[in-house]
Amino acid sequence: MDKIDTSDKNNKYIKALMDISGAITSDLFLEDLLKLIVMVTAKVTGVDICSLWLIDESEKPPKIRLKATQAIAPEYVKDRSLNLDEGVVGYVATNKRPLKIKNVINNKKFKEKDMARKLKLVSMVGVPLQLKDEKVIGVLNCFTSEIHDFSETEINLLTAVANQAALAILNTELMVKTKVIQEELETRKLVERSKEVLMQRRKIKGDEAYRWIQKQSMNSRKSIRQVAEAILLSEEIYQD
Repeated sequence: MDKIDTSDKNNKYIKALMDISGAITSDLFLEDLLKLIVMVTAKVTGVDICSLWLIDESEKPPKIRLKATQAIAPEYVKDRSLNLDEGVVGYVATNKRPLKIKNVINNKKFKEKDMARKLKLVSMVGVPLQLKDEKVIGVLNCFTSEIHDFSETEINLLTAVANQAALAILNTELMVKTKVIQEELETRKLVERSKEVLMQRRKIKGDEAYRWIQKQSMNSRKSIRQVAEAILLSEEIYQD
């Protein structure tokens, strides 16, 4: 890692925080947001590889998965996951505190030594992505190709970036969930209205109308929402 003026480094970290903060109110997809976080972090720190891992709670037991990196080496970008009691990322996520390693090859916690040798990775620091309620949702890792003793200031600044990233990720996930819920509610309203149209036209009951919509959906390979919209559109034309 290149030695740079402390004030200059602080300014770069502040810029990174501003970039990630801006993403909180944007409509970025989660994948794009994660790429932005690792690219911005790698740029301001000057590290060789920056990676972001997220905890997948849908797995039983939960796993932590590599979700984004600015690295292009195939050895690093392959699909990787660890249990929460494995490796550096598991340790950081479970213990909710940063971990720095001066030489990953000599460290027992670091599991991917063959990869480190191939990519000539030497030093690293991992910091938790932590929310205000202290819940950890992932880990941000930074690697250098030369021996580097990450200072307390660097770790504190990286922690600030990681926590801001956690907030941005949470906000994006909530926005996606909200959008999905809104679309589901809208679909239900459309289906109910289309059922009423069919019940009046065909003199059938509600459950029969719904089964008719389902059958049309399967036969036409259209979504139930698309079929409902078509029924309502035909009713508008009929009324006109």
